[in-house]
Amino acid sequence: MKVDYLIVGQGLSGSFLSKYLLEAGSTLLVIDELHPNTASRVASGIINPITGRRLVKTWEIDQFMPFAREAYSNWEPEIGKKLITATSILDFPVTPQMHLAFQERANEEPMLGYPDAPEHWRPLFNYPFPPGEIKPAYLIDIHSLLDNWRILLQNQQLIREEKFDYAELKISATGIEYRDISAQKIIFCDGALGGRIPLFSGLPFVANKGEVIWVKIPALPPDHIYKMGLSIVPWEDDVFWVGSTYEWDFEHEQPTDAFRERVTSLLQQWLKVSFTLLEHKASLRPANLERRPFVGIHPVYPAVGILNGMGTKGCSLAPWFARELANHLLLGHPIHPQADVHRFAKILSRLNN
Repeated sequence: MKVDYLIVGQGLSGSFLSKYLLEAGSTLLVIDELHPNTASRVASGIINPITGRRLVKTWEIDQFMPFAREAYSNWEPEIGKKLITATSILDFPVTPQMHLAFQERANEEPMLGYPDAPEHWRPLFNYPFPPGEIKPAYLIDIHSLLDNWRILLQNQQLIREEKFDYAELKISATGIEYRDISAQKIIFCDGALGGRIPLFSGLPFVANKGEVIWVKIPALPPDHIYKMGLSIVPWEDDVFWVGSTYEWDFEHEQPTDAFRERVTSLLQQWLKVSFTLLEHKASLRPANLERRPFVGIHPVYPAVGILNGMGTKGCSLAPWFARELANHLLLGHPIHPQADVHRFAKILSRLNN
């Protein structure tokens, strides 16, 4: 089998890249072993333009957020599902310092403000200070996107549902061979597994574990994302996603009793309405020490590329950088210098020569 591109991974990055390349007329094959607990499938789907205790805009969000909004909206007719919903984040400060910090930043940042009727939330929540509001924010239906795009790839015989075996990859100056597949290039979009690929082992990947719990809260309106330490995010039919942790030092990849107990305790203190715990999962995110993606072609092996390292911002970063990589592959366009994997050319060249 001969194709232009072999893509390893069908998370958000691999899905967007395969979409853009197919639209350009390229031939490709995706290899992906389906796992229910990958970072893409456990993620909340939030695009939040504000980050950190300083309440500043996330990196390049003025470019990334409008592009993401259009990208998800334009994909809806093909997927046959609504993929993006505009919403806002109600941020409940828990200390006087956090309350004052929000007030100060709300005077400077138009995306920060206050809901029209802050006391409206008293029957639902216990809180010491009125909530602030981050707006706009977006919710992405990642499951519908991934599942329905997978079906479309299956129908066109463009995906193999199997584990990729790096030992069977053969790389030359003009392309790659993998089992019965010949391709001009192979692009690794394999999320948290990316740091285990020998060619990219020099990149500053770092495993970041996140745990999440799904709860049923029938009395809670699904019109907002609610945040007080952890976030309560609308999921479906009175079900909410609650999470997530950001653990850099952990013993294993499995869900923990400690997280479940902490979430239960927080919800009991915060909510005035009843809730039921439904499910508890954990996953590893494709994070990195620089908190910038890894995008582009290997400096030594021109037939090998990567699209990875989106961390917790995958919903906003994946559409943009998949497009950038597609345009780089097809048209030779440059990649954002803070994301281009060539910023690590020295270490990657030293390791692979």
